[in-house]
Amino acid sequence: MSFLTFLDFASVLVFALTGALVASRAQLDIVGFAFMAALTGLGGGTLRDLLLDRTPIWIADPTYLTLACGAAVVVFFTAHLLESRYRAILWLDAAALGVAVAAGAGIALELGQSTVVVVVMGIATGCAGGLMRDVVANEVPLVLKQGELYVTCALLGSGMLIVSLQVGLTPDKAALTGAIVTFSSRAGSLLLGWRLPVYRARPPK
Repeated sequence: MSFLTFLDFASVLVFALTGALVASRAQLDIVGFAFMAALTGLGGGTLRDLLLDRTPIWIADPTYLTLACGAAVVVFFTAHLLESRYRAILWLDAAALGVAVAAGAGIALELGQSTVVVVVMGIATGCAGGLMRDVVANEVPLVLKQGELYVTCALLGSGMLIVSLQVGLTPDKAALTGAIVTFSSRAGSLLLGWRLPVYRARPPK
C-alpha cells in the first residue's frame, strides 16, 4: 500500500466517524448512520476523482465503502460513551481534514496536474465531505462558520505540500508536512480562537 493510499483510507475512516457522530446527535437509525458515514467519508474523495477523471475510490475498491459502514456500526453502539459528541466531531474532523488534504493534493500531483489544480484538489478532498454532512444534517457547515479557519487551513496545507516539494522533500514527506500544517492551523482555530476578519455590514450610501 502506498503512502497516499494509506492517507486516503485514513481520511475515509476518520471522516466517516464524524458523519456517524452527527447521525447520533440527530438520533438516526443504523441505516442513517451508515448513510451519513459514507457520505462524509467518501464525499470529498469522490468529488476529487470525478474532477480528475478517475474512477471514484469506493467503486475502484469497495473496501473504502465497507470501512465507512464499519465505522458507522462502531459509533452506533459507542457514541453514548462520549462526554461531548460535538467536541469529538470537531477534533476528529480536524484530523480528517489534515489527512484528506494531503491525500487529495498528493494524488493530483501524482497525476501530473498543475500547481493550481493540486491545491484545489487538496481543498476539495478535505472540505467536500464535511460540507455534505452538515448540509444533510441541517447544520451550519463548519466550512462556513463565521470567521473560523477551515478552508484556509486546507489551502495552507496544500500550499505547504507544494513548497515542501520545491525545497527538496520527497512526495511522502511533503504530504505529511501538508497534513501537519493543515491540522495545526485548524487546531489553532479551535484552541486559540484564530479567526479571519469577517464582513461587517454598513448602511448603504
